[in-house]
Amino acid sequence: MKGEFLLEIGCEDIPARMLAEAARSLGSLLESELKGAGILGEPGVLTYSTPRRLIAHCPNVLEREQDREERVLGPPRAVAFDATGKPTQAATSFASRQGVSPRDLKVVNTPRGEYVATLKRTPGRRAEKVLAESVPRVISSISFPRSMYWTRRDDVRFVRPIRWLLVLYAGRVVPVVVGGVRAGRLTCGHRILSPGQFSVRGFAEYKRKLGRAYVLIDPQERARKVKSEQEKLARSRKLRLPEASAGYAGLVDYAVNSTEYPTAQLGTFSSDFLALPEPMLITVIASQQKYFFLRNREGKLASSFLAVTDQSQDRRASIAEGHARVLTARFEDARFFWEQERLVPLESRRAALRGVVFAEKVGTFEQKTDRIEGLLVRLAENLSAEGRRADINALQQAARLCKCDLTTHLVGEFPELQGIIGGLYAREQGERDEVWRAIYDHYRPRSAEDDCPATPEGALLAVADKVDTLVACFAANLIPSGSSDPFGLRRTAQGVVRIVLEHHLRLNLAELVKEALARLGQQMTLGTRVAELRAAVSEFLLERARHLFSSFSYDEVNAVLAAGSQDLVDAEARLAALSHVRPGEHFEPLCAAFKRIRNILEQAGNHQRWAERPPDPNLLEPGAEADLFKVFTQLRARVAELRSRQQYEEALRLVASLRPHVDRFFDQVLVMTDDTLVRENRLSLLANILREFSTIADFSEIVPTQTAPSTRRAKGR
Repeated sequence: MKGEFLLEIGCEDIPARMLAEAARSLGSLLESELKGAGILGEPGVLTYSTPRRLIAHCPNVLEREQDREERVLGPPRAVAFDATGKPTQAATSFASRQGVSPRDLKVVNTPRGEYVATLKRTPGRRAEKVLAESVPRVISSISFPRSMYWTRRDDVRFVRPIRWLLVLYAGRVVPVVVGGVRAGRLTCGHRILSPGQFSVRGFAEYKRKLGRAYVLIDPQERARKVKSEQEKLARSRKLRLPEASAGYAGLVDYAVNSTEYPTAQLGTFSSDFLALPEPMLITVIASQQKYFFLRNREGKLASSFLAVTDQSQDRRASIAEGHARVLTARFEDARFFWEQERLVPLESRRAALRGVVFAEKVGTFEQKTDRIEGLLVRLAENLSAEGRRADINALQQAARLCKCDLTTHLVGEFPELQGIIGGLYAREQGERDEVWRAIYDHYRPRSAEDDCPATPEGALLAVADKVDTLVACFAANLIPSGSSDPFGLRRTAQGVVRIVLEHHLRLNLAELVKEALARLGQQMTLGTRVAELRAAVSEFLLERARHLFSSFSYDEVNAVLAAGSQDLVDAEARLAALSHVRPGEHFEPLCAAFKRIRNILEQAGNHQRWAERPPDPNLLEPGAEADLFKVFTQLRARVAELRSRQQYEEALRLVASLRPHVDRFFDQVLVMTDDTLVRENRLSLLANILREFSTIADFSEIVPTQTAPSTRRAKGR
């Protein structure tokens, strides 16, 4: 028999940013408990959530656990029976403790010898008992970034005070007490629109009654309501929602997770404010107030907005007016600061940066801009070497001014606009496009959804700033650990990798990190830590690259980065070529052969020295060995030429054509022969093949997707 289980944890409002993860945590924990007891049926645990409640629904939970039968070992046979075979006191005591007769004891073989044993049968617990024990454990284990005790310190920690518990199995209340709250069958409607309590007996009744009480428990249903009402209101004014803009999805999530019965409200503000820079208006509307901005048919920002509230539709007009008053006040503040500060030269603000600390132990923002300026010279030289242009004078000016907006009241009031305000002020003050656009963009990408800087100067300034941030924070030991990343260094490193790839910047990341550390070392003492810091920051950047390369197979990424990881643009090109060539019939078998070559060389000891000398043709045995050397010599020059032109796919196909010759060599040639000269010559041949053809990818890192014919054992191993 099966019954339905329903759990609702009613509480004060859970922060919107925590709600979705809390619901996932509840589902995962409950599933683990019920599967462990063997009573959870399909479709498993379904979770729902609103700001005031976390809900778990299990349509099919078995009535009881299965009975368990386990073998219990007693004393050794020699102790359990005397010489005549009669049970001793040890045997009878063991049998008594297990509730069986000494006649029921069996002798079993174990790794430690013969022992007596009996089968112990444990009746399965009823579902109510399992649930009564599991629910408090589950609730106390739900994951929140922050939680606290709301009653006694020895009671459950939770993100907000628990106000009611609804715990039902097969329509019956499960006796549970959590946080001083006793479970029942009562739930509550919407706090404002239907504040009363009512009882339920099952999930269908529960969902139906809550719907009537203005509570939509399914976040997806609330999201559909939000979007439907917003689209209807926007169309009524011939406006549109910027659904493709960065941050739109996050705003929808916030609206859904902060309401139980979301209602869209259309408001307006004075069109006079549209004279302010658009990023300032959007920051106030979306980032600060969590409203939705609107655009007209021409794509320009409109003087209308949409708010989503947990209020009645009957009060739409008064609520919209209240939101408009809030916006107007914020816009007035922004306009005041904008008009007061935009004509103050950014250059005159540089002196104030001496008093703005970037991070503990790593100096001020003025020192940071000096380091950035030096890094930009190196980056511009790299770009010029590729035949591409970046205005070095513009870059140096942008570096000097890029942090000056941190001293403004406007950025103090709207910190999300740092960089953007500096760029806008630079434009107002007549700086060239290359300068102000670079300043405007240099914090980008600010998130995974954000775009990279649009101009070459902006890309280089952003890379220099972010790399300096990484080395400075690592030097100050402000390194991310676990889920803690207070300075957003993972996002910073991912931004560097994204810019490098999207702008095709041919940079040696390790050298760039080294240069950044050298400039930091002029302002703080790094001592003997330079090599350690260089390795740590370089590896940190590579981990972000691996994340961005996740569309490729993990072993392909490992193979390419093992062959050369510092030029990420080149690594991406090699990855694409490798993934195209891999399905060929010779490729994976050749990878297995290369892995065997590496193993043979490592077993021979100091395998790097074998590649330092060319094989002697006079010591080659005619047949498979001489043929392999001949083909290798022919392919080496052709592969090197293709590699120099970055025609990696063609080069890899040539390397793969070596496979039959390698197979024949392993079949017919004994590598570890007794003749020292011949043995070392063969090791040299294999080492040279491995070195020459592992510059695009380290084939020994490839994990075969199927067993290939060439996996036969090599001679001499």
